[in-house]
Amino acid sequence: MTRTKMLKPTILSISMATVMAGAAISPALGLIAQAFPEASPTMIKLILTAPSIMIIPFSFLSSYLTSKITKRTIILIGLVIYLIGGIGPQFFSTIESILLLRLVLGAGVGLVMPLSMTLINDYFTGRERTKMMGFNSAFSNFGGIITLLLAGWLATFSWRVPFNVYWLGLFIFILIFFFLPKGEVQKPQSHEKKAKLPLAVYGYALAMGGVMLAYYSIATNIALYLEQSELGDAALAGTIVSFTTIGGMITSLLLVQIEVIFNKFVIPVMLFGMAAAFLFLSFTHSIPLIIVSVCLIGFGQGAIFPTIVLQALNQVKPHLADRVIAWTSSMTFLGQFLSPVVLDGLGKMANQESIRFQYGVLSASVLFFVVLSIVLIARNRTQDVSVE
Repeated sequence: MTRTKMLKPTILSISMATVMAGAAISPALGLIAQAFPEASPTMIKLILTAPSIMIIPFSFLSSYLTSKITKRTIILIGLVIYLIGGIGPQFFSTIESILLLRLVLGAGVGLVMPLSMTLINDYFTGRERTKMMGFNSAFSNFGGIITLLLAGWLATFSWRVPFNVYWLGLFIFILIFFFLPKGEVQKPQSHEKKAKLPLAVYGYALAMGGVMLAYYSIATNIALYLEQSELGDAALAGTIVSFTTIGGMITSLLLVQIEVIFNKFVIPVMLFGMAAAFLFLSFTHSIPLIIVSVCLIGFGQGAIFPTIVLQALNQVKPHLADRVIAWTSSMTFLGQFLSPVVLDGLGKMANQESIRFQYGVLSASVLFFVVLSIVLIARNRTQDVSVE
């Protein structure tokens, strides 16, 4: 009975490990730069982004391993690697060693991250599955807030101390060891050929990447946006960015209710809200309206991500769920990585350095996908009627 009661919090706890891959160390970057004055600014930034480089290939490795060993075993192995890569940098005194261990951290996250969602697909169905997927996203956002605050406080002692936030991985390891059922190896039926993923799955994965590309423009650009507009400093930027997380938490927790209200139109409705928010950001000079706008963007992301994952999972049989999650997760991190590259590139091509221009382009682009998604929904409904 205790194990049954602990199943939900145990599965949700995994998302805490994944969200901290890079974010937990961001408050200490300035101190790390001071501790290693010979390191270039790019090298210092790599400490934050290096885990993402390893997450993508190890997500696919995680998917492959589910046909060889149980998910519980993969998660336990991943968490050991996570602990080594997360805690280890504080014991080394060269920037190269720190970067190497950050890559190790990314490998551990890559093994664990896809399974946090596929376990929900394994143990829950219907509305309960939708609710758990929303809780998973909300818990991830909440974990991000808590760990950033904790790391910021730990950074007041030394650049080394914030790495201790990764001890949370040990707590998650204990939960998994005692409360997650051993499960079975995910093997296809012996009479089935090696199945290919439907084309729709790749479409959903690309959509995840596109939404992340737009969503991450707040984290990467808002400080410069406020500076260019003479509206505030870095402290205000940090406060505003936090509202995207708050918005995401709210819609993630209310995902079932949102699905009931908007039904198949959840994605276009949320995309429309994001398009409106980017439009507001392209012209407003009002701090309250900026906060409302970033909240809207958080609302959209919080509902769209779990909805896309669920729709992608509905395209395949259970033993292919891990491959689906590997693709959607990998495209999410690719979108995060490409966000500043693509948006800055568009600004240079148009000879427009203003962040407002980038937000205007995002508004128009997201609005285009609102129309496209409505067209696709209408076409699918027509096909369903003709089949009947």
